Amino acid sequence: MPETWIVTDGAVGMEAQGIAVAEAVGLPYILKRVRPAGPIRLIPTRFQHLVPAKGRIAASESSSPLAPPWPRLVISIGRRSVPLALAIKRLGGAYGLHIQDPKVPARLFDLIAAPVHDDFTAPNVISTFGAVHSVTADRLTEAGARFAPRIAGLPHPRIAVLLGGNSRAFSFPPEVGARFGETLANLARGCGGSLLITPSRRTGPETLKAVAEAVKDVPHMVWDGTGENPYFAFLSLADAIVVTEDSVNMVTEATGTGKPVYVQALPGRSTRLARFHALMRERGATRPFEGRIEPFDYAPVNDTEAVAAPIRKALGLESRG
Repeated sequence: MPETWIVTDGAVGMEAQGIAVAEAVGLPYILKRVRPAGPIRLIPTRFQHLVPAKGRIAASESSSPLAPPWPRLVISIGRRSVPLALAIKRLGGAYGLHIQDPKVPARLFDLIAAPVHDDFTAPNVISTFGAVHSVTADRLTEAGARFAPRIAGLPHPRIAVLLGGNSRAFSFPPEVGARFGETLANLARGCGGSLLITPSRRTGPETLKAVAEAVKDVPHMVWDGTGENPYFAFLSLADAIVVTEDSVNMVTEATGTGKPVYVQALPGRSTRLARFHALMRERGATRPFEGRIEPFDYAPVNDTEAVAAPIRKALGLESRG
């Protein structure tokens, strides 16, 4: 029986953060994709934790039952998962970790991992740079070794391109994709290199098509969504990385490699993400993408172990170091 429940609303980026911490802690885990149902949806999320725990569980839908045996550890990500995670913690006595600003008093959780750009502090809060993630040297080495034969003919420098998509704050229409692709193609021609392009689930098919069309005459590989996602392999095999600004997860994962990371601007604005990108630039981990790349060094960004270590200690688990 899984001893860790990862409670989310099903967003892929949130699940990835929960999985990263769960893997670092070392307990088996299961994903619980949850959402409120019925009249409780009329209550603002930040007040739903005031409803009795059993009532919160009853007024919910989940990908698998929220019932005993309860987990030893419950990891929640995003404010919409907070009420149910706290209900599970109360009913089963689980150790509770929340990732990001929970929008409720910090004391309700045992530990909170909030990115610095959330500007959320308390005695039980660990401030992380960006998102916790699972980009490790071992994972990159393994993924790169398996995929390397497929791009053996592509010249260096190899530039990984991580495409985001439309969000509440940003847009990524096909015309922007076409201009971005032209800039990437000119970069590849200028440096004699190649492009390793992978979309996310938010990348619109027409935008991906526009990017692919723009780079068709330079050495490249574009993942079309079929077969195994080469995301980690591209991070491993790239000499530099270009990533769109809309995704904290992708930017932080890219900086987990220690390789030069360039951030491509998109139409739109987010005050919260502007703080994040400013902090990454100040740390020396990223630079704005202006059609050029050059080598630069910084310490890889990965705070996952800083979050996992106190959880292992609290649960009496042996150090995995």
